[in-house]
Amino acid sequence: MARSKSDDKREAILAAAISVFAEGGLSAPTSAISKAARIAEGTLFTYFPTKDDLLNALYRQMKLELAEVLMSGFTRKRDVRAKLQYIWDAFVNWGIANPEPRKVLAQLAVSDKLTKETKAVGAAPFAELEVMGSEAIAQGTIRDFPLEFLVAMMDAMTQATIALISANPSKATRYRTLGFEAFWNGLKKS
Repeated sequence: MARSKSDDKREAILAAAISVFAEGGLSAPTSAISKAARIAEGTLFTYFPTKDDLLNALYRQMKLELAEVLMSGFTRKRDVRAKLQYIWDAFVNWGIANPEPRKVLAQLAVSDKLTKETKAVGAAPFAELEVMGSEAIAQGTIRDFPLEFLVAMMDAMTQATIALISANPSKATRYRTLGFEAFWNGLKKS
């Protein structure tokens, strides 16, 4: 008779994967994840039949958790600048508080291991932001850049801001403000 799967074990595996991948990259062996989760390696494969399945599940979970952070409290009745400032601040706060997940999410985002379905699940909670960007472009509030470029620009600039704040916590407010101003000034239509 097959054992039922435990949500606690699944969460332990995912948490261990974040730590292992943050330290050793996505090529780290599943045996290291099993050891960190304090389970038998065969147990890991009960929950995730392949390493790619684990990577896809991890990405989906992390993107959904990040969306919850960014979109809870998202102010819909404000102007585009205020909305982007909110997203910026929430992402920077999350990145500073979660260095390992941030590092792993960045690795997963550029890996060739994610399925189209996984990418779609990860993008779905952010659809409202895409609509906001498209509307702001159509209204002439921001430059007519492709949305994927805007996302990449914001990601690069928030990552730089997070790195600077992490290295110089006493300058957190200054770097957060300067980072957003540089982003906004590159984005807004003159």
